Amino acid sequence: MIKTLYFMFFVCAFALGLIACNSKAKDNFKNLSADEFERLIQDDDIQVVDVRTVAEYSKGHLGGSININVLDDNFPEVVDDLLEKDHPVAVYCRSGKRSRNAARILNKKGFKVYNMDKGFENWKELGKDIAY
Repeated sequence: MIKTLYFMFFVCAFALGLIACNSKAKDNFKNLSADEFERLIQDDDIQVVDVRTVAEYSKGHLGGSININVLDDNFPEVVDDLLEKDHPVAVYCRSGKRSRNAARILNKKGFKVYNMDKGFENWKELGKDIAY
C-alpha cells in the first residue's frame, strides 16, 4: 500500500513538473532572420534600435539605427523618451540574446516589436551593409 502511494506521488510530481516546464510564456514579438529583418527595416516607419553597448555600436552597426543599451538600468525610461509607441520597433544585438530581452521589455511597454534572431554577427557573416 505504501509503495503504491509513493508511486502515485512520484507520477503526480513528474506530471506537474512536465506541465510547469511546458507552460512557459510565449513571447509577443516576432523573431526574424537577417534577410527578413533587412526587408523590414526598409520601411521608414520602423524604428531600428541597436541594444548593444556604445563600444560595440561604435565598431559597426546598421545604418539608421539608434543605440540604446539594454543593460543600462534606465533602459525602460530611455525608450519612453526616444521611441514612439505608434511605430514598430526592430531590435538587434550581437547574437540575439540581449535583443530578445529588450523585445520583451518593449512589448510589455506596448510597442510592436521585431527581433533579429541571430543578431549582428550573423548580419556581418552574410555580408550585409554596415555603418560606422
